[in-house]
Amino acid sequence: MNQDVIDIRLLEAFAAVMSAGSITGAARLLGRSQPVVTRQIQDLEADVGYLLFTRNGPRISPTPKGVLFHAEVERLLMGLKHIRQRANAIGAGALPVLSLAAIPALAAGFVPAALAALERKLLPSQVHVQALSAENVVQSVLSQSVDFGLASLPIQHPGLDMQWVCEVPCVACLAMDHPLAKKKVIRLRDLAGVRLLTMANPYRLRRRVEEALEREGVVPAEVIDTNASLTAIAMAKQSLGIAVVEPVLTSSLPVEGVVTRPLDVSIPFLFAAIAPTGRELTPTVAALNDALRAAVALMPGAKLHSGAAALAEAGDETSEFEKAPS
Repeated sequence: MNQDVIDIRLLEAFAAVMSAGSITGAARLLGRSQPVVTRQIQDLEADVGYLLFTRNGPRISPTPKGVLFHAEVERLLMGLKHIRQRANAIGAGALPVLSLAAIPALAAGFVPAALAALERKLLPSQVHVQALSAENVVQSVLSQSVDFGLASLPIQHPGLDMQWVCEVPCVACLAMDHPLAKKKVIRLRDLAGVRLLTMANPYRLRRRVEEALEREGVVPAEVIDTNASLTAIAMAKQSLGIAVVEPVLTSSLPVEGVVTRPLDVSIPFLFAAIAPTGRELTPTVAALNDALRAAVALMPGAKLHSGAAALAEAGDETSEFEKAPS
């Protein structure tokens, strides 16, 4: 880069073009003229030293570097927005803005219930909830752009405090009229020769599912994977296969037309509540932490592990957790 600091107006122009898909649309969003936005994009490209968009007549498309850069810009602009809101709250003597990030299943499954359980006096007027991948939840907590996070394991970083870890067995989701829906327990061997609906990330739940299938000598006929368990459940509803997912959504937001059955083999799903190391929880975050812990404990088969046990066992997030005290 040619300068140490990039003009925030250039970043706003870039983010607007990415959102609108065109210079003209971005100009309308920003209330600026089209030539001004065009010039700002050109200035930003000169500043960072590479093209952010490819041009084909009036059409533009982000370059691969532009897509990567947009993720950083979006995080920065969101952080600046939160800083402004926090500054306003401090000036008004109001509760601090609450910002948290969680993987999609937990953001939809337990965060709303936990927020609803907070005393009115502890709920700020501004609350930000982001549904992100586990990796992005971790990065958001590390950068302290959020106050609190919920992410699936593995998580191992010295900059994080694990408040608690929840371990819960996965379940099978099937269409109500599926031949196996009449069974009270789905055997992993029942998955042989059928289409499996499962998670895509090979380093988290997907790995445990595949290891369990391999131990049982089960080979599904086909696989559809996705980055969200709700999508897998929705596909099960359409009789596309049997979904093996964590039970967060099936416990909190049951889907009509889908039945949930336990598996005969335990496939643990583990997730943790995390906060930045050395940062004391505010009364609101502490109350939210307690409400989340109480909510997740209601899942069938859920085991809660203390933060101390979580830190001690962070090197092996599967078998060793089964030995940890609740």
